[in-house]
Amino acid sequence: MEHRRLGRSGLYVSEITYGNWLTHGELVDREAAAACVGAALDAGITTFDTADVYAQGAAERVLGEALRAVRRESVEIATKVCLPVGDGANDRGLSRKHVMESCHASLRRLDTDYVDVYQAHRFDEATPLDETLVAFDDLVRQGKVRYLGVSEWTAAQIGSALALADQLGLRGRIVSNQPQYNMLWRVIEPEVLPLCRREGIGQFVFQPLAQGVLTAKYRPGEQAPAGSRAASGGRAPRFIRRVLGDSLLARVQRLRPVAEEVGTSMAQLAIAWTLQQEGVSSAIIGASRPEQVTENAGAAGLRLDASVLARIDEVLGDLIDLDPSKTAQMMAVKPEWARSSG
Repeated sequence: MEHRRLGRSGLYVSEITYGNWLTHGELVDREAAAACVGAALDAGITTFDTADVYAQGAAERVLGEALRAVRRESVEIATKVCLPVGDGANDRGLSRKHVMESCHASLRRLDTDYVDVYQAHRFDEATPLDETLVAFDDLVRQGKVRYLGVSEWTAAQIGSALALADQLGLRGRIVSNQPQYNMLWRVIEPEVLPLCRREGIGQFVFQPLAQGVLTAKYRPGEQAPAGSRAASGGRAPRFIRRVLGDSLLARVQRLRPVAEEVGTSMAQLAIAWTLQQEGVSSAIIGASRPEQVTENAGAAGLRLDASVLARIDEVLGDLIDLDPSKTAQMMAVKPEWARSSG
């Protein structure tokens, strides 16, 4: 496992980050979750990503339990705040009240004194930006947060936050962005990535496998395999349905020969593609079984030739989405991607 600097910060993160969105606490029991975290550590993964909203706090608790026996300084823990964690008017957003209370609650659930990266899960139009930035900065000054990040913010929103932080003379500065990014969904390339490269902001990218579709385990005209995310309970089918269109699945199958020639699995090919894009610090993987963690971690260190990258673009062609207006609109996929309701 190789490590990369998170943007221009001094923090190093593993090329592969283990994340527990829609798994720990919701679809995976504690024993299985601990086994997955153990497999991640065995593979050299040191960076772990979660959020207060994942399974309404259960995901953070499960991760904290799984890492309890690990020396705290040997891992990097990232979590997030913004999305609703309750029914109260202040149980969401990026107000000072919610940011402070959510951070303290996350620390208790994770059983740690600090988080390495604290991220604004979405942009909050209802809260003044300076209120949010000062609250985050105070957490940095208090030693409860080491570095700051955002997730699914537009280039304009990130730029405004950077300018305002400089104007206010804040100590904490955004050093990471967590966007959805993969071979198909490239909407951050026109605006977000160029800004982040200029400003020294590294990318923690999620969904490098497009909800598992880029593993090619889903085939056009066939039922989802037993045990797959699309066949599971919880919220997973609602998210993955948007990428199960037959035309998309057929195109993904055409990438199989590319992976075979490179000597990788389809999952490793997709993750390696993501890691090869300029500005990406780490790719976040999820898993319900330890062997999935081991396989996906095998993408670390892989380098794809320019000819391979060109073939991937040729195969996916017009199904690649580069529309920057869809930044932070992860459900706004192309019609050809989604399974019809009929």
